[in-house]
Amino acid sequence: MTSINQKRCFGMDAVRVRFAPSPTGYLHIGGARTALYDWLLARQTGGRFILRIEDTDRNRLVADAVQDIKDSLRWLGLDWDEGPDAGGEAGPYFQSERLAIYEKYATQLVQAGKAYYCFCTPERLEEMRKKQEQTGQPSGYDRHCRELPAEEVERKLAAGEKYVIRFKVPLAGQIKVRDELRGEMIFDHQTLDDFVVLKSDGFPTYHLASVVDDHLMGITHVIRGEEWIVSLPRHFLLYDAFGWAPPAFIHLPIFLAPDGKGKLSKRHGATGVREFREKGYLPEALVNFLLLLGWHPPTDEELFTLDQAVQAFSVDRLNTSPVNFSLDKLDWYNGIYIRKLSHEELAKRALPFLQKDGLLPDPCPPEQFAYLVRLMPLVQERIKLLSELPNAVGYFLRAEIDPPAPELLVGKKGTTEEVAAILRKVEVVLSQTADFSEENLELVLRGLAENLQLKPGQIFMPVRVAVTGQTATPGLFELLAALGKEKVLPRLKQAVMVLEKTGSGRASVN
Repeated sequence: MTSINQKRCFGMDAVRVRFAPSPTGYLHIGGARTALYDWLLARQTGGRFILRIEDTDRNRLVADAVQDIKDSLRWLGLDWDEGPDAGGEAGPYFQSERLAIYEKYATQLVQAGKAYYCFCTPERLEEMRKKQEQTGQPSGYDRHCRELPAEEVERKLAAGEKYVIRFKVPLAGQIKVRDELRGEMIFDHQTLDDFVVLKSDGFPTYHLASVVDDHLMGITHVIRGEEWIVSLPRHFLLYDAFGWAPPAFIHLPIFLAPDGKGKLSKRHGATGVREFREKGYLPEALVNFLLLLGWHPPTDEELFTLDQAVQAFSVDRLNTSPVNFSLDKLDWYNGIYIRKLSHEELAKRALPFLQKDGLLPDPCPPEQFAYLVRLMPLVQERIKLLSELPNAVGYFLRAEIDPPAPELLVGKKGTTEEVAAILRKVEVVLSQTADFSEENLELVLRGLAENLQLKPGQIFMPVRVAVTGQTATPGLFELLAALGKEKVLPRLKQAVMVLEKTGSGRASVN
């Protein structure tokens, strides 16, 4: 197979990057950042962004992980030029479909004296590890099969004995590697064991597969997490053995937990893109947040659309220091982007959350969606997550609400009898009100307070609680107008019944 590099079909200087997740789980937030930087570099340079699925760990595959990876990337706005669903001449783009390629190159290494067949059984390897632990020796393969005579190797192969292919690491000397952010690093060969490149089931290890695929797919830049730095010497040894030039390697800093203590993990909350999506974060906010977790712009600007990020992004402004994963900052971004949406667009984003909670049907009739759009100005400034919308607008969409708690209706200074009397008067006045506009409702209720010689709040709060069940809501007159008379009047009656059942005297607020 001829490599893209050799064919030069995209030009000498064409940037080709790949995002190569393993479908052993859903797309992690760290992987999403890697994909974002890959995508930005490709779009900025007019290059190609490739999606490659590294599905060689057959024991840990998650059935719907590939679909989740694709859906999450698309949700973030990161389209790929080659890969699953897109095609491309460097495919196939699933490593499980490239086994013959890996076998070819592993065999080529053996024939060149750069690798060898290893017939050690799992039992022997386990015994070797135990002895190394007992004697305090460094762990690693002891090169038992490295110098087997050719005749013995042929005999074992002919007999069908199971084997792996191991790379023959030089016994002395050093290997120089380079990370574009950290510069040159030197590793002693003696610190490396003869690592496996092809497993007994015919599947490659990460080391062989990634090197072969990156070369054949013409990858010019490899962006990945800094946990892979330890693999660099093995990869550079493989590139040297094949006589190939390595791509530029860029290793990104790790995410620290929100408290800054240790690496981000599931115990700190959501770590998958799917989880953030389900919590109600906007893709624009998550992308903006991830952009600045490892990259710093040339100005103090904090808000970037994808198009703006393409213009501003540069590899030389990537950081190497660990970055703090602050959910407070992400919430701040999300609130900003929610407020930037039009009312109709916010309603579209909110709809799946409301349908999930049974507040609106699926599909949503046009008249109900139009009503939802009308509600958005009432709550847009108050929410930080789309998942907050069912609670924020639920009392608008439900025909009925649960009876409000008496202590919320009464508050700290009133009595059940006093508040019940107020709500009865409000019900009478509103039942006679034909114009249910915000402006007229304010005139009516303020006029009632004046007639009863009450402070407006003595009327407004119990009415608010009566019609919503909550104390914190949009403006009273806005919400009454949005609810409409047909919902407001029955809820006032229900609140009065609650208070009548509670009995006379002061209601407890505890």
